[in-house]
Amino acid sequence: MTTTLPHFQTILLERRERLLVVTLNRPDALNAVDRVLHDELPEALGFAGTDPASDVILLTGAGRAFSAGGDIAHMEHNAAHPHLFDHEARQAKRIIAALLDIEKPVVCRMNGHAVGLGASIALLCDVIFAADGARIGDPHVGIGLVAGDGGAIIWAQRVGLARAKEYLLTGELLDARRAAEIGLINHCVAPADLDSEVDSFCAKLLAGAPQAIRWTKILTNMELKRIACAVMEAGIAYESLSVRSADHREGITALKEKRRPRFTGR
Repeated sequence: MTTTLPHFQTILLERRERLLVVTLNRPDALNAVDRVLHDELPEALGFAGTDPASDVILLTGAGRAFSAGGDIAHMEHNAAHPHLFDHEARQAKRIIAALLDIEKPVVCRMNGHAVGLGASIALLCDVIFAADGARIGDPHVGIGLVAGDGGAIIWAQRVGLARAKEYLLTGELLDARRAAEIGLINHCVAPADLDSEVDSFCAKLLAGAPQAIRWTKILTNMELKRIACAVMEAGIAYESLSVRSADHREGITALKEKRRPRFTGR
């Protein structure tokens, strides 16, 4: 069976027999999420989930990073015109829902840093292999934003509530080795071994019984989807409020100027 692969500006799709590779493809921007990638990602994930010609999905990033999170220029534009974030909020919900609805196993090849929304995308995959030296974290609070687009949903499910609060409330980034130690990701491997480790694991899944694997994933995702339904609307609402704050504007300015922000609580 062959199915034509759709084309996107910021995402590459590649078929390797029954493996579908989805690559975030803004390497010059470290695969940071701009308006186009926000719009294309739920479409690409929706296709991947229903593609009849694949049984396993591999999600990765082009170049040096998995995803550096929000594109700075894009976030600055939204901060100046916060009504535009309403569109981003809808797309964020679609991205999270698409990842949770995919019945096939999704393997993350975290080839480099995964930050903010990039971290949420990685963590919502089923099994994560990260290159040693990569870092992962959700520093929304560091730019005066609420971690409402996935962080509040997935971190506690992976590392427990106490550790999730520690990392979400500080925005601290973890190196891949530490992330593997605490169970945030599955495996930290030498960069030279990343492809072979990922390929070997995908081959193991592809050799398995597709229906049994999918239905087992459906079962294990039921509680996660229940939590997402309970948290996502409030999370996006609080993030929408924080987008309109002076602290967020200061956070963006400080990020551009490479200095510590001076937050005032406004």
